[in-house]
Amino acid sequence: MKRRRPSSFPLLFLWSILFACNDNTGEGAKESQGNAPVKDYPVVTLEPRSVTLARSYPATIEGQQNIEIRPKIDGYIDRIFVDEGSAVKKGQKLFQIMAPQYEQEVRTAQANIKIAEADVRTAEMEVNRIKPLVEKEIISRYELESAEFNLESRRAALAQARAQLANARTNLAYTLITSPVDGVVGTIPYRLGSLVSSNTTQPLTTVSDIQRIYAYFSINEKQALESATNLKGKTLEERLATIPPVKLILSNGSEYSHPGKIQTVSGQINTATGSLRVRATFPNPENLVRSGSTGNVQIPVQIDSALLVPQKSTYELQGKRFVYVVESTGTVRSQEIDVMENDNGQFFVVEKGLQPGEKIVVEGVASLRDGATVAPKAIGADSLFQALVKS
Repeated sequence: MKRRRPSSFPLLFLWSILFACNDNTGEGAKESQGNAPVKDYPVVTLEPRSVTLARSYPATIEGQQNIEIRPKIDGYIDRIFVDEGSAVKKGQKLFQIMAPQYEQEVRTAQANIKIAEADVRTAEMEVNRIKPLVEKEIISRYELESAEFNLESRRAALAQARAQLANARTNLAYTLITSPVDGVVGTIPYRLGSLVSSNTTQPLTTVSDIQRIYAYFSINEKQALESATNLKGKTLEERLATIPPVKLILSNGSEYSHPGKIQTVSGQINTATGSLRVRATFPNPENLVRSGSTGNVQIPVQIDSALLVPQKSTYELQGKRFVYVVESTGTVRSQEIDVMENDNGQFFVVEKGLQPGEKIVVEGVASLRDGATVAPKAIGADSLFQALVKS
C-alpha cells in the first residue's frame, strides 16, 4: 500500500501567523516609543537681582533693669502692698517689715540728744562762770581751759547723739520698702509673717523696668566677620549705627509691632561656643513683652546681586542640595548648589553651583531623573521671585 506524504499547509499557516504577530509587535512598539509625549515643565531663567534677606537668631528678653528687692534689716513681713505682676511707680510701697526694736532705738536716740543738750548747756554755764573770775585773777587760767575742754567734749557728745538718731531713723525707714524704679513686680516668694533678713537667699521680689526691653542673641564668628566687612564705619559704634532696624518675632510667631536697634556687641568671642553676644533694644510702651520671655531677632541683610532659586525647585540627597538645569537639547541634569542661610522659607540664595542665564526646572523635580527630556515652559522670573520675596 502506498503511503501519503503529509501536507505542509498547516505548518506554513502556523509559521505565517507567528511571523505576522512578531512583525506587528515590533512595529507597534517602535511606533509607541516614537510617539511618547514629552511632559511640560515650568522653567525659569536665572538673573541676578537685589534682595533683602532676614537672618533669624533665637533671643532671650530682659527688661532694661531687673532690680532685686532685698531687706536691709531683720524682721517679719507685716504687710504686702502689691501683687505679683502689678505695675508700680518709683517710690510706691511694696513691703512693710515689723521690727519694733528700731522704733525703740529712735526713741532712745532722741532721749540721748536731750541729755547731751543739757550737758552742753551746763558746760557753757560753767565756762561763763569761770571766765570773769580768771579775768580778775581770782582763779587760775587752767580752770577756764579745763571748762572749755569739757564744753567741747559735751558738744561732741551731742553731735554723736544726733548721728545715732539719724542712723536709728534710717534703720526705721528700712522697715518700709518702696520701689526704686517704675516697673512690673515679679514673683513674691514670701508671705505675711515670714522672717527675712539681709542674708535671705531669695529676694522679696524683683521689679523689672520694661519700658525698654533688651533682646540678647549670639552670632558665630563667620557671621560677625561678614558683618564687619560689609558695614561702613571706622569704629564699632559707627558700624552699628548703619545696621537697619531689626524685628522681633515673639514666641507665638507674631511680629512685634515696634522695630528695634542693635546697640552693643560683646568685645570677646566665647571660646566655648565660638560666638559673640549681641544686644538689640526695643521700645515697650504697652508693657506687652515681659522680662524672661523668648523670641527671635530678625536682621535684614541686603544683597545687591543674588541668584535666587525657589525652595520647591530643589531637592536634597545625602545632605547636599540639587536643582535640575535644562540643557539646550531639552534634557536635564542635576546640579549641586551651595546656598546661603535664609529664613524666608520660599527661596534660596545660591552661593555656588549656578551661573546667570542658566535655566532650572521650577516644579515637579521629584518626577525627573538625570538625562530626562522635558518640554520647557518658560515663566516670568520677575513675577515669580517678587511673589516669593513678599511671602
